[in-house]
Formats: sequence, C-alpha cells, structure tokens
Amino acid sequence: MGIVALLYFIQGSPPAILWEVLPVYFRLHGGSLRAIGGLRLLELPYSLKVFWSPVVHRYGDRRIWVVACMLAIAVVVGLLPFVDVAHPGWVVITLLLVLTTLSATQDIAIDSYTVGLIKREEEGAANGVRASAYRVALVLIGGGMVLLASILQWTLLYLIAAVVLALLALSTLVVPRLDLPATARERWLAGFVGWIGTWNAIPLVLFVLFYRLGEYAIGPMVKPFWVDQGRSVFEIGLVPTTFGIILSVAGALSGGAFISRYGTFRGVWVLGLLQAVSNLGYALVAWASLGRFGLYGASVFESFSGGLGTAAFLAFLMNVCQKEHATIQYAFLSSIFSLTGRLMGGLSGLGAERFGYGNYFALTFLLSLPAYALLPWVKKWIHEEAKS
Repeated sequence: MGIVALLYFIQGSPPAILWEVLPVYFRLHGGSLRAIGGLRLLELPYSLKVFWSPVVHRYGDRRIWVVACMLAIAVVVGLLPFVDVAHPGWVVITLLLVLTTLSATQDIAIDSYTVGLIKREEEGAANGVRASAYRVALVLIGGGMVLLASILQWTLLYLIAAVVLALLALSTLVVPRLDLPATARERWLAGFVGWIGTWNAIPLVLFVLFYRLGEYAIGPMVKPFWVDQGRSVFEIGLVPTTFGIILSVAGALSGGAFISRYGTFRGVWVLGLLQAVSNLGYALVAWASLGRFGLYGASVFESFSGGLGTAAFLAFLMNVCQKEHATIQYAFLSSIFSLTGRLMGGLSGLGAERFGYGNYFALTFLLSLPAYALLPWVKKWIHEEAKS
C-alpha cells in the first residue's frame, strides 16, 4: 500500500500543476479565458496514450519510464515562468503539450506496474489508497503552490516545484523491480486482441464510456453554480474545494474498504449508483432554492460519494485487466473514459445554459444510467465474485 500511495502521489503531481496552478497563473498574468479553456485541449495525450502504450509495455523497466518522464516534467515546469503566458504562442503550447504527453506516458507505466503488483484480494484497499494519494497530490502540489503564491514569487515557486518533482522522480528508484514475462512483451498485440477482440468486449467498452459520464458532465458546472448562488470566494474555497477534497479522500478509502468486504461487482453498482444519485442533490438545490445549507449538504454528499465511485471504478478497471498485458489494456480503457469525459465537460456549459442548472443536473444523473443496464454482461469480466 505504501508503494501504491507513492506512485499515485507521483501520478497526481503533473495534473496538479495543469489543473490547479496554471489556470490561476495564466489569469493573473493576463491570459484570456479562451486561452485558459484551451488548456484542456492540450490534455489530449491522456486520451491517446493507448497508441504508444505498446512501447512502454515492450521496452525497459517501468520504473525507469516513470523516472525519465518525471525528470523531464521537472525541466518543463522549471521553464514555465520564463515564457510569456499573457499571449501564449508556440513555445507555451509546445511546453504544455510535452508536459501532458510525458504525464500520460508515466501514467501508462504506473498503472501497468500497479495492476501487476496488487493481488486480487487487495484491489479494494489498493484502489482506495491510490484514489486518495492522487487527490492529496492535487492539494499539496497544486493547492500548495497557489497558497504560497501570496508570499513567494512565481518564478521561485516553479523552480521549487521542479526540484520537488525531480525528487519524486528519484524516489521511484526505491520501488522494487517488477518484470513482465518475456512472452508477454513479445506477444503484446496478441495479448490485447485476444482480450478485447470479441463481441463480449462491446458491453465492457460501453460500460466504461457511460459509468462516469454523469460525473464528468456535472463537474465543470459545480463551481459556477456556487458563484451564481451568491456564495463568496471564501465559501467556495472552503466547502466544495478544501472540505470537498478531504471528503473525497474519505470516500475513496471507505469505498476501498467496502470493495474488500463485499467484492468488486457489488462495489461497482452500489457505490457508483450513490455517486450518480448525488447529482440530484444539486438539482434539488436549484429547483427548490434550498439556500446555503442545502448547497452545503449537496456538496458534502457529492464529494464523499464521488470518492466512493472513483474507488469502485478504479477497482473495476484493475480487475478486468490481465496482469501480464495490463500496460496496453489499462491504457485502452482509461483512454476511453478520459476522452468521453473531456468531450462531455466541454459541452457542459452549453447544457447548463440551455436547460438551466436544475434540469441540467438532473440530466447528468440520467446520463449515468445506461451503464447499469450493461451490468449483467459486464459481470463476466470481473475475476472476483462478490463476497457475502
């Protein structure tokens, strides 16, 4: 569990820069809203990583992939304060595209290593830990930089962050080596095609597409809803952000414990359904004008159940992959849901404007339901039967 926590703290560190730091940095330095929104387009490598996952699978030690990628990311982060973000040109775009590509590549190596490391009976606890460690990285690396920006210069902050990322890279060397079988490296295509190349794979792919669709659809509109409800910046920073991340960590750990006790299949539908239902809390606040404390309650439910659902989904993805071929299989599945998530997130503003907050939030709940109709066909992919 300590190894899992370290690896997923490392995995969450580059997105912490992308999601928590760069939007603030861009805006404070004169970047337009259009440019800030365009940052999401530069995250496309996360959705395309399956195409170069065979290279990671076939060549080298997965730990060395992580070290090399993180050291290169540290260099990119160290260069960011020396480029003009007020009018981002090709230099900025190239740096950020290199950052996201390197981050996506290390994701491939970390996910593959973890699937091979964790025993089936440990998957519930491990996925609670990995979801929590990822979120802690968002808080400490991302939130920490933004917080320290009030007392330190941005250039110094980026250089400190680069050093921290480099140290995290080197810390990977303490992780024990875990080799793939030579036959699995050589027969990577056969391993992938044999796993996904049947009609039985269609329900699996559709399930992965739909399972977190509601979460991705509501996510970008939560903070604007708080603003339009008249809540202060302090409240937004305290309740849905700080407390929200703490609650999501608690939910992830609780979800991992639930899966360890009751099994992956039961965790997927019980915890995932709670996550989907939480969207209706925000819809109810919008419809009934429940005010401040109704909004707080909806936020608490959404944050905690989001952690539950994340732990369940990660456990499912780990469970359905074959350990010796997880590099490409896991990259394929994670590419699918990240692509649909980014597309749905991009359309969320249009949906909220067209239907209004309440109706749109209710619609996001409905978007999650098709996944549950697929559960009877998806169950055969799960290696671990639900426990009584």
